[in-house]
Amino acid sequence: QVQLVESGGGLVQAGGSLRLSCAVSGRTFSNYAMGWFRQAPGKEREFVAAISWSDTITDYADSVKGRFTVSRDNAKNTVYLQMNSLKPEDTAVYYCATTSRWYQFPPSRRYDYWGQGTQVTVSS
Repeated sequence: QVQLVESGGGLVQAGGSLRLSCAVSGRTFSNYAMGWFRQAPGKEREFVAAISWSDTITDYADSVKGRFTVSRDNAKNTVYLQMNSLKPEDTAVYYCATTSRWYQFPPSRRYDYWGQGTQVTVSS
């Protein structure tokens, strides 16, 4: 059974930083791409960032480019999201996700394993 557990959320002032972690168990972590998504109150869940299984391809939403960095440590079965220069509009529940099938780099709609989410709140 694939399990994803996020951690690292919290309350931070605008301009601050947080690093989210997502620990994965139940599969060979290094074989699969990983993604980060977020959902703000009253809004649909949206793509934030993703990293390929090979750690050679990354992608970011335009709203976070230059501020967020996704990375992975295959030895620790963990994916990270480093968030810098945080803004109040980054406030959301952040989810990590992966796919049940192998993809070189999956489209957002193919993510079908999800964590429980971690709350990030950015105060102005």
